[in-house]
Amino acid sequence: MTTSTSRQNGNGRRGELRDFLRSRRARITPEDVGLPGGGRRRTPGLRREEVAVLAGVGSSWYMWLEQGRDIKVSEQVLDAIARALRMSEAERAHLYRLAGLNPPRSAPSGRPEITAELRRVLETWLPNPAYVLDRWWNVVAVNDAAEEVFSFSRAERNCLVAYFTAGPYRSRFRAWEQFAPTVVAQFRADAADHADDPRYAELVAELSGRSPEFAELWNRHDVLEDTAVTKVIDHPVVGCLTFEHSTLRLASRSDMRLILQSPQPGTDTAEKVGRLLARREARAHVRLAETG
Repeated sequence: MTTSTSRQNGNGRRGELRDFLRSRRARITPEDVGLPGGGRRRTPGLRREEVAVLAGVGSSWYMWLEQGRDIKVSEQVLDAIARALRMSEAERAHLYRLAGLNPPRSAPSGRPEITAELRRVLETWLPNPAYVLDRWWNVVAVNDAAEEVFSFSRAERNCLVAYFTAGPYRSRFRAWEQFAPTVVAQFRADAADHADDPRYAELVAELSGRSPEFAELWNRHDVLEDTAVTKVIDHPVVGCLTFEHSTLRLASRSDMRLILQSPQPGTDTAEKVGRLLARREARAHVRLAETG
């Protein structure tokens, strides 16, 4: 990028920042934030000086920020301004970007919530496998095809741990040695995004003690973002299955991801998965008959 283009982009962003702050200020009345109203106001909403007081920053500094001047800002000050202007999480993230900073990740709100809509997505993806992982790679939701193809264990629901330590799960991945470095590098990237979360260190310590292969790969310090890959599975019943693997981050929960597996065109994978689901349904009918 040339210097002139970079300057134009910076000026454009500062102009957006100016307009954004003005619009957020205009929608809030003094009474909304416990300030005395009264008096004639040339423009609706709060005055710049009032925002500065609420945010605990200097009036001149805030005026420079809203004017779009090229000044240095910190995360703490942006958070204070976001609180003063009663911004939503989306607005706060937008403020960060306009100020030239990476927005902080939203903290996950407790246990992963598997909504009815998300479960319908999993079921709609049938007869193809689909499942949901949380930020630590625990399987938190799965459809019938994924259970049949990957043999997710009720006792071992963490994909990373199972990939390195669970024999039935691990043995299904053809070219395991080829893809193991990719798996660990992707997990390291996730761990770096949540550096203050002790659960990652606990997982690494647990796996390093159980799997020398994981320990060796972890010590390489390789990092890799999510990539589209082809997975080849050796299933004990139907044989070779080949899937195109896609990862989708959930907009409503950035700490969860939806994993979709599509049978590779030109293979008999779709037909074989259909057979697995038919066997599953037949077993269910037998159990129903036995209990009925």
